[in-house]
Amino acid sequence: MDLMKLVIRLLPTRVVLAHCDIPCGIYDPHAAQLAAKTVLKMVSLINELQPSVSEPPFDERKKIISQISRLTRVKEDHAELCKREILILWTDYFKAEHLEKFPNLHDLVWKVTKLCSENKRTVDEGKAAELIEAVDKIAEVFEQTKK
Repeated sequence: MDLMKLVIRLLPTRVVLAHCDIPCGIYDPHAAQLAAKTVLKMVSLINELQPSVSEPPFDERKKIISQISRLTRVKEDHAELCKREILILWTDYFKAEHLEKFPNLHDLVWKVTKLCSENKRTVDEGKAAELIEAVDKIAEVFEQTKK
């Protein structure tokens, strides 16, 4: 043990501060709902991008590629944000008594997280709309638990 203490003292260290996600107990599904709506908006904007002619000039193609890249990045970031916010609710807020009262909650959370991943991989307005509906269902359950 003395050798271990010596090694620990010799290793470079730095102070690290940490806290739980929300120590004050404030939880809200609004961020996940907003993120899901952003995913749908980005998918819609990507689908609206069309060249002005069948074989657009190189400068127009560069502009479209750049727009698609930015819109895709925002879509994927918000799908990940939605997943993270739902998982925070799942792991930190929802308790065993919520599962007893809402037996479909586990499947609903699983579905939302899978939809988030699917929306990161695809550009599909139907899947983005499904994500919004599923997140809204979790928000409804959340509101019912607050009563």
